[in-house]
Amino acid sequence: MYAIVNIAGQQFKIEQGQEIFVHRLDGEEGAAVEFDQVLLVDQDGKVNVGTPVVEGAKVNGKILAHVRGDKVKVFKKKRRKGYQKETGHRQDLSKILIEKITF
Repeated sequence: MYAIVNIAGQQFKIEQGQEIFVHRLDGEEGAAVEFDQVLLVDQDGKVNVGTPVVEGAKVNGKILAHVRGDKVKVFKKKRRKGYQKETGHRQDLSKILIEKITF
């Protein structure tokens, strides 16, 4: 059984027991979260597609940790002008454990 869920503006294909990284969510570590924007549910080959969401479907999870992603380097250069600039960015993420999918 899997589902496609909209979490913080992104769509994820999830299964029960899976751990995923999403954009930083409000809430402390160990807090329970519930997602109700379930777009598709597949249960043993039977597919329910929402218009736009599946009615009554929910995904329950738990926030395991708040972490930061790998550093992404941003490098800018203009040739023959002597201009170079390098900056970096680390995204704030939340690690979530998917506990239950219900519909």
